[in-house]
Amino acid sequence: MPLVIQNRGVECPSSTAELLVRYPHFQGTASAFRSKPLVDVDPKCLLYVQQREFAATTPADKFVSVIGSGDATTCHLVVLRHTGSGAVCLAHCDGSSTRSEVPLFVKAVTSLSNLSKEGRFELHLVGGFDDETKTSHELSHDLLVAFHNQREEIHLETCCITEMNDAVVDGTHRPIVRGIGVNTKTGDLFPASFAHKGPAEELRSARTFTGGQMAEIYDSSQALVKIGPCTWSPNLDIAFWLSQSDDIILKYLSTSPMVEPPHFVHHMKSTIRFLLEHPDSDSLFPGGQPQLFHKSEEGDWEKAIQS
Repeated sequence: MPLVIQNRGVECPSSTAELLVRYPHFQGTASAFRSKPLVDVDPKCLLYVQQREFAATTPADKFVSVIGSGDATTCHLVVLRHTGSGAVCLAHCDGSSTRSEVPLFVKAVTSLSNLSKEGRFELHLVGGFDDETKTSHELSHDLLVAFHNQREEIHLETCCITEMNDAVVDGTHRPIVRGIGVNTKTGDLFPASFAHKGPAEELRSARTFTGGQMAEIYDSSQALVKIGPCTWSPNLDIAFWLSQSDDIILKYLSTSPMVEPPHFVHHMKSTIRFLLEHPDSDSLFPGGQPQLFHKSEEGDWEKAIQS
């Protein structure tokens, strides 16, 4: 089925520029979204999604009322919601395997919407900017094509990507919105920042750093975050990066070195230290079982005891 824009099926645009020419209203809706106040999300109600992860839940979830993700430069943040069931999925996409990832998001929402006969799928895309390497442009196009190729009718409601999420500051193009949250009860979408990005932030970053593919991290039926099991090989050569300057790390470990947040280098070094401290990934997953986390009564993520 084709993408649906303003209740009409459309031909897939060849670029975001063509999309804007054909559907100029997206410029206005993107501007309105960028103008929303930035929300500093309370970690006690939050499920945070890192790069190359996705999570889905429903309004019935008693532990998670916001799914969010941040630190996106060329990456795109994808929200897919079914208006009948209220089931919602948020993904942080970096272009690693967009064609195979999008069906996972649709399946996640569909599996939580089986009892709902009415409603429609609504899609919200945020992220990227007008970067020199055109990485954002390519990812924007790949996402539009991938959703266009799904069997389900998917209504594109928010499109704040690439040119529509770009500002020039001191001669440098920069993304305007880098993080978003979605209210799992109402479906409201908003720009967001996050002080806490757990649980198991370093482990999850290590999984992505070592080439892990897009992973679903949340089981809403049990309110459990599930990480792994992950596999990686010992690689002492990565210790090289710990002695390099910030500029070198930015140049070689970022797709957008000029616009990374201030904590990017610290984050990369902490991920590398974690990998050096845990060269054998099997030790982190006894018996080949994932690490499980649930919300405490205080709203903090804590290790769950496996039965």
